Amino acid sequence: MSKKRLRTEEDAAIDLTPMLDVVFIMLIFFIVTTSFVKEAGVDVNRPSADTATRQEQGSIMIALRANGEVWMDRRQVDLRAVRAYIERQRVESPEASVVILADTGAETGLLVEVMDQVRLGGIAQISIAATEGGGG
Repeated sequence: MSKKRLRTEEDAAIDLTPMLDVVFIMLIFFIVTTSFVKEAGVDVNRPSADTATRQEQGSIMIALRANGEVWMDRRQVDLRAVRAYIERQRVESPEASVVILADTGAETGLLVEVMDQVRLGGIAQISIAATEGGGG
């Protein structure tokens, strides 16, 4: 009788190794396929607009400060380097879009030049960030 009880306990054991293998493979898959948002790296005083809408998409962030500095990926870049950076990012993520965070004191001419460099880099979908709810 003790042999019979011992045999049923062995049969009831569940091997968890295959389940853990599957879980780790799924974890690796999700980490690899996740697209990470690259932040500009500085805080800017964004203008407000009544017609501002929330956009969840936007994988490349460019910040324009009031003193004329252009920031991408947490570092200050020259205006001429924007196009090369956009081209590299487009190779990594062809469906990428750009969000420009322009300070309220930033020059409009600089904003237009940055938008031009982004378009020359191959990305046509450009958004300009604003806070919701204007003062008008």
